[in-house]
Amino acid sequence: MSMAEETGSGKIPIFVVATGKVEMVERIRRTEGEWRRLLSPVSFSVARGQGTEPAFTGRYHDFHGDGIYRCICCGTDLFDSQAKFDSGTGWPSFTAPVAPMNVALRTDMSYGMERVEVLCPRCDAHLGHVFDDGPPPTGKRFCMNSASLLFVERGRLLGKESRSPS
Repeated sequence: MSMAEETGSGKIPIFVVATGKVEMVERIRRTEGEWRRLLSPVSFSVARGQGTEPAFTGRYHDFHGDGIYRCICCGTDLFDSQAKFDSGTGWPSFTAPVAPMNVALRTDMSYGMERVEVLCPRCDAHLGHVFDDGPPPTGKRFCMNSASLLFVERGRLLGKESRSPS
């Protein structure tokens, strides 16, 4: 852990794809300035400021690699490419996270509508929203922002390239 990193609220369970196990990990808290230094301006705006990238502009909306999408802020495994589908919305969409514990959900009343926001449970990064109009088997559409995600090829999950910025 870096000196700038703070942990709080104890440890939480997170499923780690590389090991196939649930591990107890510390929650991550950083100041706004620390996040700004670690993230690109777009990723900061989306992940830390609850922004949204314009449709069809994100690097993963039409990406078809085989691997895992992780949180851009802390490296938590979020979505498997095998759960990705083309929703036609312009954002990467998934039928389910790698494990229910790897995402947090909360009501979002912004823009005069009620939606369900998807967050990283480890660092509270804003990832996107989930809707009930997805395909089987879940009927869910986890509509994520590319700016909140970091893709790791399946073959690199155990290598140094897969380490998180935490």
